Amino acid sequence: MWITSSLTAVLTPTAVALGNFDGVHLGHRQVIQPVLPPQLKSTNEKLCSTVVTFHPHPQEFFSGQPRCLLTPVDEKAAQLSALGVQQLVLLPFDRELASLSPEQFVEQVLLQRLQARRISVGSDFHFGRGRTGTAVDLQEIASLHDVEVTIAPLKSLAGERISSSAIRQALQAGDLPLSNQLLGRPYSLVGKVFQGQQLGRKLGFPTANLKLPPQKFLPRLGVYAVRVHICQEGDILSLIAPTLPGVMNIGYRPTVDGTRQVVEVYLLDWSGDLYGQTLVVSLEKFLRPEQKFASLEELKAQIQVDCEAAKAVLGSAEGINNG
Repeated sequence: MWITSSLTAVLTPTAVALGNFDGVHLGHRQVIQPVLPPQLKSTNEKLCSTVVTFHPHPQEFFSGQPRCLLTPVDEKAAQLSALGVQQLVLLPFDRELASLSPEQFVEQVLLQRLQARRISVGSDFHFGRGRTGTAVDLQEIASLHDVEVTIAPLKSLAGERISSSAIRQALQAGDLPLSNQLLGRPYSLVGKVFQGQQLGRKLGFPTANLKLPPQKFLPRLGVYAVRVHICQEGDILSLIAPTLPGVMNIGYRPTVDGTRQVVEVYLLDWSGDLYGQTLVVSLEKFLRPEQKFASLEELKAQIQVDCEAAKAVLGSAEGINNG
């Protein structure tokens, strides 16, 4: 997939899905589907299946505050590529872009620069100066140039509207069945293993400390049953089905007076050197909140209980190899 933040480097003409697409969840896929290659076979000219998103997120630009993302750029690109999207345009969101009227945005960006022949947005899409343009406005402006605009309806699942906000709320509550259902896949963390204080090794449970992108959204602090994939060169993150069972802790390790938040993973029935490796960790079940224990022995006993609970959830083999 071609990725660019320069409108002079865009592959044209295009079929464009417009939005922020943080999470690339089931609702987003409904917006993207009309511009995927199989849907473009009937067109008279060869169109490049393109997702246009804003970078940084408009809320981050206006607030000046970093925004936590369900899918940082690398993860978003991997998910879009797996869907069949051929091009990702990271449209620089700056004062100049923010000042364009809805008509100017359509004519200057979508029609002139992107040469859009087909456009798809969600029904709640807003654009242009002050977010004054609606999806219907986009449809009307584009129709003056004979460009078709598809408006995807808001999608719900079991009475819950599918949105990035709903997914964040579910993750904050530790409700993985709901968050994973809305995403259409398990929520995952992707990070590189670095050397920590090796406290887990001293307890008999050597953990891999993960360095995540600083903008990655983290779920509720606590202990999770997870599945893990150790990345090899050339792996496409979105096509990976993690299989190694494990236990993950997200928190401050209060029993040892930790002051820094850590994300650490213990692989069940596995031993080896993970330093420098990239792991994809899929969250399968929230097991318990983080808590402070009276002693390291109590902590060790609880970790053993957590491992057994994770095995029951994941159906992993009996026995633990401490490595």
